Amino acid sequence: MEIAILLVFVLGYVAIAAEHPLKIDKAAAALVTGVVCWSLLVLGSHAVPAHLSEYFDNYNRFLTASGEFPLDIHSFFDHRLLHHVQEIAGILLFLVGAMTIVELVDAHEGFRVITDRIHSRNKVRLLWTIAIITFFLSAALDNLTTSIVMVSLCRKLIADKKTRWFFGGMIIIAANAGGAWSPIGDVTTTMLWIGKQITSAAIISQIFLSSLLNLLIPLIVLSFVLKGQVERPPLSSAHGPVVSGRERSVAFLLGVGGLLFVPIFKSLTHLPPFMGMMLSLGVLWLVTETMHRRKIYEQKAPLSALHALRKIDMPSVLFFLGILLAVGALGEVGHLLAASRWLEVNLGNIFLIDIAIGLLSAIVDNVPLVAASMGMYELAPPGTTDPWLMHFVQDGHFWHFLAYTAGTGGSILIIGSAAGVAVMGLEKIDFMWYLKNVSIWALLGYAAGALAYVIEYWLFGA
Repeated sequence: MEIAILLVFVLGYVAIAAEHPLKIDKAAAALVTGVVCWSLLVLGSHAVPAHLSEYFDNYNRFLTASGEFPLDIHSFFDHRLLHHVQEIAGILLFLVGAMTIVELVDAHEGFRVITDRIHSRNKVRLLWTIAIITFFLSAALDNLTTSIVMVSLCRKLIADKKTRWFFGGMIIIAANAGGAWSPIGDVTTTMLWIGKQITSAAIISQIFLSSLLNLLIPLIVLSFVLKGQVERPPLSSAHGPVVSGRERSVAFLLGVGGLLFVPIFKSLTHLPPFMGMMLSLGVLWLVTETMHRRKIYEQKAPLSALHALRKIDMPSVLFFLGILLAVGALGEVGHLLAASRWLEVNLGNIFLIDIAIGLLSAIVDNVPLVAASMGMYELAPPGTTDPWLMHFVQDGHFWHFLAYTAGTGGSILIIGSAAGVAVMGLEKIDFMWYLKNVSIWALLGYAAGALAYVIEYWLFGA
């Protein structure tokens, strides 16, 4: 049974990685993988795995003492599945809320508040402007959405396709670097934040410098590659629903402000982050409905939250559901515990382990890698004195460095991150072109940021 689950997981991963040649959406492969792994676990288990036996016995003793019937093995795995679903649901609701807010702001052309202020035609100056905006915007939104917005902007600013490819490569690096240091900027950092491995203030202070170096190294190099002025494409006559400047500004300020409010809400109430996200979405929804209440249906329908909900990327949400279910099954059967012990024995250093995970994320999606890492290494309790376990307490160095490596390692190959895949699809960037022209500089930036974090650790200690 253990081998069968691992085999299904590997085959599912191959199908996810080969999404484009197979022409099968990765969400389908992830859902099948997650459900089949749990089905094999329940149908093939005749005894509770050794690493869960103590938990199983203690839980049954609690039920017996409470006057309830103890669980058999199948009921126990039902209980464990619901435990995983509870954690996954928080992540998915958070993502749905964030994506709806972004779509609603975009429907109101809210991002024009930023893009209309870009006037330079100099390639280097424009590259720096786009990269820096992407870096900070992805920290407030998310790297996938920011990449889509910035590529759309570049299409309005740059006519030449090959020039846009260089800008697209820099957008991928900047979006991933910017998302890594923010609790709401990258889904992997969000997972660590929701899982309480990190806190919002600590991840910003600990990872910002490394993320900035990850951006600056390739940005400086590409500044010497690009020369001259950009040629603007002809203006399009196409237009969407009429939105006033006031409506555009209100949607932008409420949307971005609502996203930034989520960590504050969590700190004040100690409720799960998705509650703050739902509050922000509800406020933006109420305000936009009120703002357009006097318009006829044809005018206000494209500007409504209902329209935004129809446009959000639900396949990505289902992909996260499937892959997190699959990783949960691997954890239940004991594979993640075995993998953590192998890394500990063969690498023996948290920094080497995190760097290896980051390099692997250039090939394998970083969401399941971080989910697997969270399953492999438990959150150590406060006050731990063991030198190894001290790295795994809340805001321990392992979790902070993992947020950096997993968040930015995907930039090394264009298929290594959601931002990269999105830009690749939008601009039809060739895999080999990216490998020859961007990958080496992305790797150099990754190494510089990692080195900066390790040096900080050596200077200031645990």
